[in-house]
This record gives sequence, structure tokens and C-alpha cells, in this order.
Amino acid sequence: MKLAFVSSEKLPSPAIRGGAIQVMIDGVVPILSQKHSLTVYTITDELLPNYEVREGVTYIRFPRETYVRDIAASLKQNAYDVVHIFNRPKSIFPFKEASPSSRFVVSLHNEMFSPRKLSDDEARRCMNYATKITTVSDYIRKTVTDRVAGSDDKVRTVYSGFDPSTFHPRWSDKGREIRKAIRSRYGVRGKKVILFIGRLSPNKGPHLLIEALGTVLKKHPNAVLVIVGGRWYSDNAINDYGRRLRALAKPYGRKVIFTKFVPANKIQDYFLMGDVFVCSSQWQEPLARVHYEAMAAGTPIITTNRGGNGEVIKHKENGYIVRDYQSSASFARAIDYMLTYRKEARRMALNGRRKVDSAFTYSHVADRLEKVYLEAFHSSPTPL
Repeated sequence: MKLAFVSSEKLPSPAIRGGAIQVMIDGVVPILSQKHSLTVYTITDELLPNYEVREGVTYIRFPRETYVRDIAASLKQNAYDVVHIFNRPKSIFPFKEASPSSRFVVSLHNEMFSPRKLSDDEARRCMNYATKITTVSDYIRKTVTDRVAGSDDKVRTVYSGFDPSTFHPRWSDKGREIRKAIRSRYGVRGKKVILFIGRLSPNKGPHLLIEALGTVLKKHPNAVLVIVGGRWYSDNAINDYGRRLRALAKPYGRKVIFTKFVPANKIQDYFLMGDVFVCSSQWQEPLARVHYEAMAAGTPIITTNRGGNGEVIKHKENGYIVRDYQSSASFARAIDYMLTYRKEARRMALNGRRKVDSAFTYSHVADRLEKVYLEAFHSSPTPL
């Protein structure tokens, strides 16, 4: 098949500036390109050429300001069998008009079928034009099928994943080596490291972990909280929320460490730093990819029951789920449990690594996507 990926316009591909969508694209492209002709449309970036071919994959980059228009013009000139639009359902309208013979797959990584994003008419038209729609979780799938009656057969959950060649579990020789090195770099050897990795946003909830730290330190005086991330992916500017976090952290001195943004190709090492990883999401998380990554690293996980998180983390099976997600005391209890009952935490971590190895590698993701593309390819193009 001749495939085209249309990445979202927020961040470039490859994922030199992070981004869950871009990281996922990077993961499946090498696998899918072995059997199919693949072009990736993405935004321009000062570090990347506007056109290049990498290991047989064509990358075409257009400015953010004219992104949709430029891609539509390119689609008109290139006959793709299947066009995969990532997280921008409205783009299907100009793209379908530009290439009516193509089959379109729309993947949803957020609540993009929300009434705030699409009108009722737009939601129905998108469903009509798309041959298939994929979602990153059953939670997101339900937001679509609840919105558009009769859409169940067209919408399929395709979970994301990880690259097993780059994530070495902490009990492996390589994992132990990396863990020792990165803990030395940040001066936390011999400490109990509570790890947060994500954007510094109220929706992600790192303030609750700082608020919980005082309680945790009463039982675990050698604990430290390491906060990995920037305001917005590669943006390390400190906004009002960033200042609030630093004000909360100030009384703890070196007990709270901010690393700033870490590139996607280095983040796997940071997961190995933690004795427990906490996803403190406050919003209805579609299904944060950090869960796959923490499981892959063999780091015990605490998460919230928000959105799709509970679809891959089962309470006290491969992680610990905090249900009172707005309570710092609840996070303190969860962290205390994981730091106190180390054998239990290790059992959950081992279960987590087995889970991702068995179902959530990028090979699994690529296979699931390929089935969707083949079904779309063997379907008649939907009419305008």
C-alpha cells in the first residue's frame, strides 16, 4: 500500500521536541515502512529539512501557518491508498476533497469528538468520510460512539506502546548500569526516588506530589521527589504554575529536583531513576503513554483512575490506582505503600513489564494499525 501519515501541527516528526503522537509515529514507521510505501507529513522545524528521505520513509514538512492547505495540495498530486490523519478530525474535510479516491483513517488521541471541538454536523460528516477511526483507549472510543449513533463498527481502539530495544528494565544488567549513572548525575544514589514525568500543568497534578512530600518524609526521610518535564514539551519557560510549583518546593530544598524538559530519545533513562513513578493526572487522561514507558522500565507505578489510565493499570496487579485523585493525602498513602512494601511493588513492576512485552510493543501497535489500513484499503472509498 501507499500510505500517508499526517501528524498533528503542534510538534515536528521525528519527535525531536517530544509529543506522544510524534513518539508513536516514530515507533511504528520503521516497521510499517518495511512492507509499505510511507510518507509522513509534518510541520517545519529549524533543525529539520523541509523534505527528506530517511531509511526509505519520505518526510514532507510544511509551515504551521499553511499546514492543512499545503497538505491538501500535496494530496491532490499524490494518489495515496490510505491517509492516516492523527488527532485532527476536521482536516478530513479538505483532505477528502483533495483526494476523494483515498481511504481515510482518523486516529484520536484526545476527546476530539467533544462538542467543544466538533459540531454535530461535523461529527457526522467526519464519521461518513472516514473509512476507519482509531482511538488510543476505550475511554476515547466511548466519547465517539456515544456522540455519533451507529458508529460502533467503524471505531476501534488501538493502544500505543514502546520500543523494547531502548527500554531496559531496572533488573537487567543494562538497566542497573543506566539507573546507577543517572541517579549519580542527580545526586540521588541511596535515596528513595519518587518520580514524576510529564508536562508541568495543573491537569497533570505535580503540585499534589509536592504537597504530599511532607507526609511521606515522616516515614521515609531519605525520599526525594524528581520532577521531569517542562511547561510544554521542549519549552522550559516558567509560567505562573511553574512558579507555584517552585514556591511549594522551596521549603524542601534538594528534596525536590526539577530536571526541565528531557528529549524523547533520552526519557527511557529517567524512568530508571525512580523507585516509584507517579502519574498524578487530574483531567480525564486519554491514556498517558508514560504508563507504557514506566512498565517497560520496570518502575512501580501509581496512577489515577482518570480517563483511560485504568485500562492498562490494574490496582495492586501491575500498579496502584489512586481514586481520590484530588487529595495529596491519598498520594502520600499510595507512595508510602509502594516505598514500604518493596516486594509488592517489585511484583507489580514485574507484572507490568510482562504486560507491555506481551501486548504493547511497537510491533504490536504496527500490526494493529496495518489490519486497520488493510480493511480500509479493501473497502470502497467513501463518497463526498
